[in-house]
Amino acid sequence: MDDELRALSPADEPAALLDEMVALREGIVGAAEPWLAAQGATGADARLTNLAHYMALRRRDLRALQRRLMRVGLSSLGRLESRVLPTLDAVTVALAALAGRPIAAAPAPDGDAFFRGEARLAAETDALFGPARAARRGRIMVTLPGSAATDPGLILDLARRGMDIARINCAHDDAAAWRAIAAHVRSAGEAVGRRLTVLMDVAGPKIRIEAVVPERKAKVQAGDAVRLTAAGLPVATPEAPFCAVVSLPAIVERVRAGDRVRYDDGKMEGVVERTAPGEAIIRITRTKPGGAKLKPEKGLNMPDTDLDLSPLTSKDEGDLAAVVACADMVGYSFVSRPEDIDLLEAALARHGEAAARLGIVAKIEQPRAVSNLPDLIARVVATGRPFGVMIARGDLAAEIGFERTAEMQEEILWICEAASVPTIWATQVLEDLVKDGLPSRGEMTDAAMAARAECVMLNKGPHAAEAVTLLDGMMGRMDEHIFKKTPTLRALKSW
Repeated sequence: MDDELRALSPADEPAALLDEMVALREGIVGAAEPWLAAQGATGADARLTNLAHYMALRRRDLRALQRRLMRVGLSSLGRLESRVLPTLDAVTVALAALAGRPIAAAPAPDGDAFFRGEARLAAETDALFGPARAARRGRIMVTLPGSAATDPGLILDLARRGMDIARINCAHDDAAAWRAIAAHVRSAGEAVGRRLTVLMDVAGPKIRIEAVVPERKAKVQAGDAVRLTAAGLPVATPEAPFCAVVSLPAIVERVRAGDRVRYDDGKMEGVVERTAPGEAIIRITRTKPGGAKLKPEKGLNMPDTDLDLSPLTSKDEGDLAAVVACADMVGYSFVSRPEDIDLLEAALARHGEAAARLGIVAKIEQPRAVSNLPDLIARVVATGRPFGVMIARGDLAAEIGFERTAEMQEEILWICEAASVPTIWATQVLEDLVKDGLPSRGEMTDAAMAARAECVMLNKGPHAAEAVTLLDGMMGRMDEHIFKKTPTLRALKSW
């Protein structure tokens, strides 16, 4: 790389870079056209056009070009997610001035044009989540427990501390409880003088543990065998002293020897050793230190198994009546293909005009959802609905592996910013604080980095209120330092 930097003299570098930038822009516009045509998008659709340009740009390795631009004091192109062509045009115009050559390319964009993508993202965020608070850009979402149905004071306290969005998980409780919680959220918003919004997650085909044996405090260790059964009561055997019934019987028929199985967001992992009608034997290869307990309601992930499950279950379709009546947004679990958006749209259409205002939050939990994310975005943008993406890091980590989770969450943030789609940073934010009242150093750093998203989600727990207070202040301070990936260069006073 150093040889590349020394290849041209400082006098010749701007002219060479100018030629490269002109060719780069032309190549990106051309490469974006097939995807835009496939989506039925027109040049007037600024969100999808910028997204297409961003994908075309990021399929190229620009590292050497970045460093050469840095050497002549110009943009490194590293923060252009919301403004691909405006950034390329601005750099090209500057290079032309340095090279002393007129160019036929577009003129440098004015301030409004250059930052129009940021304005679009802010408008889309307001449309989905409601207006931002004066003290911070990002919103705070809190998952509410079922007890909130009979405890309006809990919701009011969260609202006073800074909660902006209440999340109701439709995998738990019932429509009567959800309606009571939503009513308390509306009342709390009136009491604090600002609009609070409601997200209701339909459960989807979440694979969960149901009944287990043994029920005592025995823990599964690496090397143990766990028997998964499709139905009936769990029965331990000498070969497999741990047994669990699964919530979706079909998965036991679909797994094959060698497939990996992960339990409770990766707290335990095993491999299918063998299968028989109605059961599968899992040999445990890894657990958290000290082992892990099998518990009802905990989730299973099977990253190697093609389960071919519809993301919208019959239960979900029944739950949509309450969602339409109570919520501002529906959280869509296990969405992975554009056709899944059509499935939800068809189900919502059965609820008439009342469902037309509902926003959609796609929960990105599977590798296929990551690879199809641009197409998912395009399909929802075509509906005109408010739309956001939840980076569901628990299931995503269990599917792709912990070692790639940080990388993938960054790529999701970038793609969504390019399309002006607000994001939710979810799963285990300030988890130790929420559960035990004392945060770890690592999760404090994670929470600070979460401020790059448009919303941060906290799980339910006995200390959720303290976590809201901490996050409210932290997000406000981080806003002074960084916007998305861009440092804002506030004056520092630490030394």
